[in-house]
Amino acid sequence: MRVSIIIPTINEEANVAKLVPYLREQGDERVVDLIVVDGGSTDNTVAEVKAAGAAVYTCAQRGRAAQMNRGAAHASGDIFYFVHADACPPPTFLDQIEEALAEGCDLGCFRFIFDSNRLLLRINAYFTRFDRLMCRGGDQTLFVRRSLFEALEGYKEDHVVMEDYDFILRARQQARFKIIPDDVMVSARKYEHNSYLRVNLSNLTVFMMFYLGFSPKTMLATYKKLINHLKR
Repeated sequence: MRVSIIIPTINEEANVAKLVPYLREQGDERVVDLIVVDGGSTDNTVAEVKAAGAAVYTCAQRGRAAQMNRGAAHASGDIFYFVHADACPPPTFLDQIEEALAEGCDLGCFRFIFDSNRLLLRINAYFTRFDRLMCRGGDQTLFVRRSLFEALEGYKEDHVVMEDYDFILRARQQARFKIIPDDVMVSARKYEHNSYLRVNLSNLTVFMMFYLGFSPKTMLATYKKLINHLKR
């Protein structure tokens, strides 16, 4: 197994300063690339990535779909592992991904928990163990065979939101999907800057718009109106 880890970023200096060294420490010879693709950060994200020893590329088109596709274009592994900058995989993520691939699953994700002990957030995280599209999302990280990713022509770059849902839907028509029974640690920062009810209503609204076929730009504009995305 040769894994390329791909991380899209925009103004994530604090998170990449922790995440990149962690991935290097937990990785082994199976990790052949550690790639960060930046969408035009105005903070020290790029400098932090370089200091941590990862490869960094810039992407003229801001958006996770375009940035992750650019990272995949520079990757040499036969497995792509997409990780958000504010997510931290479990220490044994490589072994668990390899086991899932050996079972015949060509893509999959982990469950997640928040970096907060609030009861309502623990309830949210609990549902990520269920195999329902509404319970998915990029925060859970995503591994996929390169061959499958290329057959699907990667992420749709016009999907400036919900790109992971679209990709998973298309991929599951061709391949087995696995939810690995271990947890990625994800940031609760959206909940710190918004109420619990507001975040969940926003997520439900955009999910229903996706299900009903609204355009990605309309979904993104709606989401930005509903939620505050201030970063730590």
